[in-house]
Amino acid sequence: MNNQRSNFFFNVDWVMVFIYLALCTIGWFNIHSAAFDPKHPGILDVATDYGKQFIYIIVGVVLAITILLLESRFIAALAPALYVITSLLLMVVLVVGHKIGGNQAWISLGGGFRLQPSEFAKFSTCLLLARYMSGTNIKITETKSFLTIAAIIGFPMLLIMLQPDTGSTLVFSALIFVLYREGLSPYFLILEGLFITLFVLTIKYNSPVYIVGSLILLALIIILLFRRNRKLVSTVLIGLCISAAFVLSVNFIYTKVLKNYQKDRINLVVGINKDTKGRGYNVNQSKIAIGSGKLWGQGYMQGTQTKYSFVPEQRTDFIFCTVGEEWGFAGSVVVLGLYLFLLLRIIYVAERQRSPFSRIYAYGVASIIFIHVFINIGMTIGIVPSIGIPLPLISYGGSSLINFTALLFVLIKLDSNRMGIVYA
Repeated sequence: MNNQRSNFFFNVDWVMVFIYLALCTIGWFNIHSAAFDPKHPGILDVATDYGKQFIYIIVGVVLAITILLLESRFIAALAPALYVITSLLLMVVLVVGHKIGGNQAWISLGGGFRLQPSEFAKFSTCLLLARYMSGTNIKITETKSFLTIAAIIGFPMLLIMLQPDTGSTLVFSALIFVLYREGLSPYFLILEGLFITLFVLTIKYNSPVYIVGSLILLALIIILLFRRNRKLVSTVLIGLCISAAFVLSVNFIYTKVLKNYQKDRINLVVGINKDTKGRGYNVNQSKIAIGSGKLWGQGYMQGTQTKYSFVPEQRTDFIFCTVGEEWGFAGSVVVLGLYLFLLLRIIYVAERQRSPFSRIYAYGVASIIFIHVFINIGMTIGIVPSIGIPLPLISYGGSSLINFTALLFVLIKLDSNRMGIVYA
């Protein structure tokens, strides 16, 4: 018992705990400003979103303490069950889910509270991925292992895509960084970058025949230059076929599958359209809010864009524009600095683990937090499509906050036990 107490108080990474509490507090106060109701001015009033967020924070703290008191082996053993439960919830939400903003992604719990299964699926997938990849005789370079890993990540992605929740679906793609750390060839990252480039070119110029023709010409040049290297020629031909198929599929999906509002969001980012009053209204108002904050901001609850609700979804997806407007460039740098410090700390913690399970899980946590921060802040300043994704621990929402609490504190617990080995 004394040893357990010693581990709890002295082996816990208090740096990550402090950053967690700091981000939760920043989020709570900014939600109070963004969603302020003069009829319910108290920040603890549970009839308001900021009052509910306080409840979520308390629940998160209780969950964090509970996780720290659990055995690390028990956490690893729970992975398959949690994955199955969240997968079932993702199926249930497709049948009885509550639709908001075109996405059928929430299960109503009554009393104004809702559950978003896709948030918890990120945690359970990260946990199961770590358990499987840390198993014996699992080699990521082998086809069987790679396909199993792809299935673990891809199954919840497919269910979430059916909602359809594009933002949450993209989050799972960030787990490729975990695979890269564990031995996946860096060529996969290069290929991912090339496919993103082909995607943008296909959408922007809307000429798949021209792009495929350019690919064929490039392939012919490489083949002529290196015709004696049969392996390289074969690789180029295979790459050409895959790239051509990708371009044609992107064009088909863009023209035949995507809805108009989804096309409009993509068009705004790649520069095809500039609609500041229609689909681009949110992003345009967000830019105005962030820019109006200048260096030091307009002050707490003094932002005009925030005060008069010019930016839709300002307490959730666009919460960062409240930070920029009221706390200025300086406040924005503090928030970004906290996220950067947290990510660097997670990577540092990952590399000091003796257990492959803990290391893989840590990189999964870092990948999920990174993609959330990148996409959320990117869409508020207009460099990525507005696809609806929360800012970790700052945006309003119980499912999101509890998910990130679980992600982070399971890592803190595993790290506190790093001198032992966690068997998956």
